[in-house]
Amino acid sequence: MAEIIGVVERLWRYPVKSTAGERLSEVSVDGRGLAGDRLYAVRDGEGKFGSGKNTRRFRRMDGLLRLGSRLGHRLDGPDLLDPLGRPVADPNAFLRAYLQREDVELAREDEISHFDQLPVSLLTTATLDWVREAVPSAMVDERRFRPNIVLRTPPGTPPFVEDEWFGAEGQFTSGARLAFVRSSERCVMTGVAQPGLPHAPEILRTLAGAHGNRLDALATVSAAGSLRVGDRLRLG
Repeated sequence: MAEIIGVVERLWRYPVKSTAGERLSEVSVDGRGLAGDRLYAVRDGEGKFGSGKNTRRFRRMDGLLRLGSRLGHRLDGPDLLDPLGRPVADPNAFLRAYLQREDVELAREDEISHFDQLPVSLLTTATLDWVREAVPSAMVDERRFRPNIVLRTPPGTPPFVEDEWFGAEGQFTSGARLAFVRSSERCVMTGVAQPGLPHAPEILRTLAGAHGNRLDALATVSAAGSLRVGDRLRLG
């Protein structure tokens, strides 16, 4: 029989890329990932998406992490939340004033993916607890690592246990299956200030020395289904 490796403790999605996310009790999952996750992004006049870094697809736009977003049960357009958590009436007008850029707009994903890497990120409580102990000077919170799934692992589970799952599949009680591929390579975003969490660059320095800047398990969806808080995850 396949081994139970943990229980889903929290679910997160991020309707607008690089903004704070929303906690869910359940969500459907398909080949793209969690329904509505990163479905929208802030896009500039050159077609690049707002992020914490500059790459071929992304443009660094400082301040997005202080904003929030939520979809609820709708996928036809998110609520964009200001730094105090209040919905804004006109997202495009707000973003242009907030970012001091006239060329930005809230855009739904089309042929260019909004994901940095793979569609689903899972983080265990064993790894998260290790980071808290390793960086006592910082306020360590899962929001810094932007997982979709926080998995409660049994007592005694070693940190970075996610590494042992790469190449394997996991099945959740409610039916969805994930294929674990690799971990995320972390960047300065882990230490960026956001509501309730001050600037903490020591987190990234610690991860660099202990685990090569890598943290979580990235996965693709091998079988669509649902995810619910309380679901058990079996490996194999």
